[in-house]
Amino acid sequence: MKLVFDCRYIRTDHHDGISRFSSELFAALAKRIEVTALISTPDQLRWLPQGTNYLLGSDPTNGFTELFVANQLNRFGATHVFSPMQTMGAFGRKYKLILTLHDLIYYKHPKPPSNLPLPVRIAWRIYHMNFWAARLLLNRADAVVTVSETSKQLILENRLTKRPVTVVYNSSSSDSDIHSGDSRLSESGRKTLVYMGSFMGYKNVECLVKGMKELPGFELLLLSKISNKRKEQLLQHAGQAAARIEFLNGVSDHRYLEILSSAFALVSASRDEGFGIPLVEAMKRSIPLVVSDIPIFREVAKDAAFYFDPSSAESFANAVKLLASGDNWLKQSYAAQNRSRTFDWEASATALLAAINQS
Repeated sequence: MKLVFDCRYIRTDHHDGISRFSSELFAALAKRIEVTALISTPDQLRWLPQGTNYLLGSDPTNGFTELFVANQLNRFGATHVFSPMQTMGAFGRKYKLILTLHDLIYYKHPKPPSNLPLPVRIAWRIYHMNFWAARLLLNRADAVVTVSETSKQLILENRLTKRPVTVVYNSSSSDSDIHSGDSRLSESGRKTLVYMGSFMGYKNVECLVKGMKELPGFELLLLSKISNKRKEQLLQHAGQAAARIEFLNGVSDHRYLEILSSAFALVSASRDEGFGIPLVEAMKRSIPLVVSDIPIFREVAKDAAFYFDPSSAESFANAVKLLASGDNWLKQSYAAQNRSRTFDWEASATALLAAINQS
């Protein structure tokens, strides 16, 4: 087997979801089998194991050259190719191809990542207007990977592919896989609710802000970057609780994990989600979760979370109060620690290797 792993979606500045998934999964897979990284710039090697074998290929965001990327892989002699995306060119390929559809979130919320070139953003919106393009792309492959059972079920329900679908769980950065210690019981930590995520409409942050009016003993920290306009929109729902709501407008990875390690809970009122990496990051540090009752959160967190109705700020507040009662916090902390072991890059590499071998 001459396996090539498409690492061209690894960012050179800092990780996003696809970038982290690529680098972490590649590193775990490279411990099992000889694998070559397909990169588009040598700068991507900084995120891969030292001494990684690599093939310098074209930029995947260049639509014309991407059509013919198979020619480069054919010349290299690849027998199997895995891509963390579904859009990899396959025209004229002579190898087995495994593509990835992480989730279907962008079909409901098609706004593209702002870092993409304008032509790519336009194509992104067109692509996510219906399923016909996804079916066309996925059925070119020999096998399909997705990151959760929830996404797999949606792929099957919408008949997006005739190929076998394998779940390869996403996880957090290996650098953050540190279980918290006594700090999780600190009095200051038991008062802080942490939200990590964007402020797009479907994230439903309004529910969290409104719920703070019923939680006088708590503060809410919102960590991600936010525009002044969006911040003012949210604070209009806060009333007198505004003094206990802090917008940090972006934090470093180190600061994020520092805040998370001493939190009372990670919270999210999202009405929809692709996966929920912050949930895993919290559980890795034994921090309980208070999250909306949606299928993907149920799959990721199971009994490590208290769930609430995302249409009700009162339901959110009651879930926080329940976590604060008796010894519930400690029980949920241990449940989070236990559940976090499900999300392990070594296990994900095992699942991916099985899909590759069966393709």
